[in-house]
Amino acid sequence: MFPLKDAEMGAFTFFASALPHDVCGSNGLPLTPNSIKILGRFQILKTITHPRLCQYVDISRGKHERLVVVAEHCERNLEDLLRERKPVSCSTVLCIAFEVLQGLQYMNKHGIVHRALSPHNILLDRKGHVKLAKFGLYHMTAYGDDVDFPIGYPSYLAPEVIAQGILKTTDHMPSKKPLPSGPKSDVWSLGIILFELCVGRKLFQSLDISERLKFLLTLDCVDDTLIVLAEEHGCLDIIKEVFYDFHSYELMKDKVFSEVSPLYTHFTKPASLFSSSLRCADLTLPEDISQLCKDINNDYLAERSIEEVYYLWCLAGGDLEKELVNKEIIRSKPPICTLPNFLFEDGESFGQGRDRSSLLDDTTVTLSLCQLRNRLKDVGGEAFYPLLEDDQSNLPHSNSNNELSAAATLPLIIREKDTEYQLNRIILFDRLLKAYPYKKNQIWKEARVDIPPLMRGLTWAALLGVEGAIHAKYDTIDKDTPIPTDRQIEVDIPRCHQYDELLSSPEGHAKFRRVLKAWVVSHPDLVYWQGLDSLCAPFLYLNFNNEALAYACMSAFIPKYLYNFFLKDNSHVIQEYLTVFSQMIAFHDPELSNHLNEIGFIPDLYAIPWFLTMFTHVFPLHKIFHLWDTLLLGNSSFPFCIGVAILQQLRDRLLANGFNECILLFSDLPEIDIERCVRESINLFCWTPKSATYRQHAQPPKPTSDSSGVRSSAPYFSSECPDPPKTDLSRESIPLNDLKSEVSPRISAEDLIDLCELTVTGHFKTPTKKTKSSKPKLLVVDIRNSEDFIRGHISGSINIPFSAAFTAEGELTQGPYTAMLQNFKGKVIVIVGHMAKHTAEFAAHLVKMKYPRICILDGGINKIKPTGLLTVPSPQI
Repeated sequence: MFPLKDAEMGAFTFFASALPHDVCGSNGLPLTPNSIKILGRFQILKTITHPRLCQYVDISRGKHERLVVVAEHCERNLEDLLRERKPVSCSTVLCIAFEVLQGLQYMNKHGIVHRALSPHNILLDRKGHVKLAKFGLYHMTAYGDDVDFPIGYPSYLAPEVIAQGILKTTDHMPSKKPLPSGPKSDVWSLGIILFELCVGRKLFQSLDISERLKFLLTLDCVDDTLIVLAEEHGCLDIIKEVFYDFHSYELMKDKVFSEVSPLYTHFTKPASLFSSSLRCADLTLPEDISQLCKDINNDYLAERSIEEVYYLWCLAGGDLEKELVNKEIIRSKPPICTLPNFLFEDGESFGQGRDRSSLLDDTTVTLSLCQLRNRLKDVGGEAFYPLLEDDQSNLPHSNSNNELSAAATLPLIIREKDTEYQLNRIILFDRLLKAYPYKKNQIWKEARVDIPPLMRGLTWAALLGVEGAIHAKYDTIDKDTPIPTDRQIEVDIPRCHQYDELLSSPEGHAKFRRVLKAWVVSHPDLVYWQGLDSLCAPFLYLNFNNEALAYACMSAFIPKYLYNFFLKDNSHVIQEYLTVFSQMIAFHDPELSNHLNEIGFIPDLYAIPWFLTMFTHVFPLHKIFHLWDTLLLGNSSFPFCIGVAILQQLRDRLLANGFNECILLFSDLPEIDIERCVRESINLFCWTPKSATYRQHAQPPKPTSDSSGVRSSAPYFSSECPDPPKTDLSRESIPLNDLKSEVSPRISAEDLIDLCELTVTGHFKTPTKKTKSSKPKLLVVDIRNSEDFIRGHISGSINIPFSAAFTAEGELTQGPYTAMLQNFKGKVIVIVGHMAKHTAEFAAHLVKMKYPRICILDGGINKIKPTGLLTVPSPQI
């Protein structure tokens, strides 16, 4: 969007047509309210930007089908020129005509017809240039179908529009669909307006509405409309003088504009972030550097886009309905005054006054920015232009101003409502994203602090590594040819996050359908599973006007977090995933794990929708946004920690109930504190060794980046730790049945060496480590017999032979190391032995005794022997 500059923001309101409550559509579902339909169609108007068009910003849906539209606004319009009641000069009329035609031409190229062109909808900015207002009303209302008032003004309607009359088509009352108006109707309206400017007064003022419409209908049958109009209004001499040479010109290319057209440069829409064109093509310095700063003033807010300004205006206390009430555009009426005089048993009523509120009030209310400017008066100019190259901070510190450091420690929900904080974050992310992919490492860094809601869509795309000509790729995919999954998609979409106004609109359904079909068609090795629609919802919501980006994000997200989940036969992938999740529950909360296993409440009964949709099926969108802000910073094992964090919030209720009660509990999941869930999942992730969540069917790890990459040296315990590459000391794959038989997770020798901070000789490689003070303490329990232990063991390990470790009652046998084991309860404990069966049983015993963070060394002691790290105790003399 363009900067606000010297423009203002305005709001106008209207009502959509109400639908009957007892009628269903052709699909058997309740009818979609017309206000929802309008809201969906409106979205595309936000993408139409041109210097001659007022930028649409937002639409808000209120009670009783009320809609409030926010758009760019200017106080002056052509109506002001007509009030002077004197002819406008020919040169001015030519400039106005050319600028209006520029706007109409751009609209028509995007399939939009104004239909409501009139002098008060042709605004003039402070430099006198034209801006067309309300150009999207005809489009968003489905050519007038969804409102109870006609689109257009009688004096400026083309004869064919009047002749067609008003004919509505609805879902529950099908009728012959009228042909929508085309660009020619706008040309007629412009001609009438230019006529009025030339003669200096409005036409048809002496005629009432019916006579006016009859007269306009007769104009469709005359040869020279201009002469008839001039004679009717007694201004034939003026018209002959002005239009003598060029009243039959061809628009835009006529020689009449030969002197005007060179004054205007051709408008080219700026390249978007994920555009195939060169984004820096227009970034050239002028020869005279002083020209670069000639227009700069101290109003830094005016340099921000109108979308940002409106977002900040809302945060600063802006209330659309209150603004309209203050200007008496919205008037309350006592309910008793709306009752009919007679009401029959069949529901028919009589004597009810006509409710004129359903008609269009064309007033546009200017939204005052005083409150916002007052809120930001202490924000310095440097905050609007942060330096990106002065990167001295380390994770997780932010580059935002020092004054905001206190705000950064507040809960996320408060930060997202803080005007000054959001201003700084929006500006910083905007500049970082414009430098993507060069600044993607800094985007990762700032995203760890938080992501401003306004920038979330593009930031997610950057975190997922989306690059390239995404629109060209999306356009080449066949989204129209019928495929077998069409029926299932049609069934699923009307049930997917339909509480959201945007996604429940017909436009939202159509976009859902195209994005999902594009993914299915472009991934022939995968299939559509129920839940894919829920997975698509967050990306579509954030990129509603950019289907290609929604598709690209979804295509990048699924291989990272749901690799092979959408195979035709995905049972082996799902079963392995759920088994690892069970081990994670036992690792972090053995008491809960023991209880769930005893009552038979296994993850297969509740967790499949969690992971198949990455929680989008169980949480509303506003919670998913905060959850995924963190999820996208983690690797493919982070969802396990989210799942455990959810269970721990329900821990008390789960422990107190049996199987049936747990089933009922999860059939309607209780309210989850998502901020607490995110906080605890990060903590769980930091306590989980990387290899503990190893899966055979996970996406193969990518090679680590070089020094210019994002995560070439990610900390060991970090929510942005990548999936580790495979080495000689990595975990080996084991059969699924063997994995299911083990209660505790395995960890690799690589992890053990890193956690114990041992030095490896030879060709073995270990991950990057954090400092000793910042990692959890670790205890290695060697369960071999004492003779084997003496021959060689891991430095710092203790020996508790498996054969004599537990009593017949399952209690731990008292010995020299029992107290040490008890002291390490709550820390990571690694069980090491010769036989996998014994280590698994030993670990299971400890889990039964409610020891958390128990894991097994994969491959046993034999995996460590080649490294030369085993030590032999000094002989006792």
